[in-house]
Amino acid sequence: MKKISIQGIKFDEKSSYQKGPKLAPPLIREALHCGSLNLFAENGVSIDNSAIVDKGDFEISEYFDIVEITKKHLSLNHKILTLGGDHSITFPIIKALHKKYPIIDILHIDAHSDLYDTFEGDKYSHACPFARIMENGFAARLVQVGIRTLNTHQAEQAKKFNVEIHQMKNLDLSTIPKFKNPLYISLDMDGFDPAFAPGVSHHEPGGLTSRQVIDLIQSIETEVIGADIVEYNPNRDFQNMTAFLAAKMMKEILGKMI
Repeated sequence: MKKISIQGIKFDEKSSYQKGPKLAPPLIREALHCGSLNLFAENGVSIDNSAIVDKGDFEISEYFDIVEITKKHLSLNHKILTLGGDHSITFPIIKALHKKYPIIDILHIDAHSDLYDTFEGDKYSHACPFARIMENGFAARLVQVGIRTLNTHQAEQAKKFNVEIHQMKNLDLSTIPKFKNPLYISLDMDGFDPAFAPGVSHHEPGGLTSRQVIDLIQSIETEVIGADIVEYNPNRDFQNMTAFLAAKMMKEILGKMI
């Protein structure tokens, strides 16, 4: 069984609206281990497992340090689960993964497509990671679920990069084709409706339920080689609701990765 490294990336310098996601990694772990919930995923797999190695949290001063941190853990022949952090961290993680996994699919769960060519003058903004990933050829296929903020520029970008978008306005999870290549999951907590995840910087009503996202992850049949959980902003949370949801998703994704 391949081991899994958990890495916390405490970085939110590329956030465009509110800072706070850099505070998230230790609070997700705190929710997971506080005793309120057990450590079994719904598929019957316990994440209290010697295959899972927590590498701790990393304070990031330079953006592309994230590449080197991820490469270090990949060098152990581990899969990687990352706790963010804002969504900008996904590009350097995928950049590190690309040499080891040159052909991957990405399942991106989010309210936003994050396909801007540049945002507020920064091409590495948290609004841009999937433009960088696709223009570099780092993913064979990008499937986005939960989108409800698609504007003209991002729609053009999606067409340019052949992105498969499943918008909330006509969402039918049963129409999402099965993945065939090794899969990376990128879960932005604002993909959930704010009723389920109030602790995010961008409240976008009309989003996914926690059950829909869990069902989507449980339906995956290919190998999951990496994942991130990003954009939890503890400054905006209510009674730790979002921390516990992030911890639940951490369990379900780890259960699938194992």
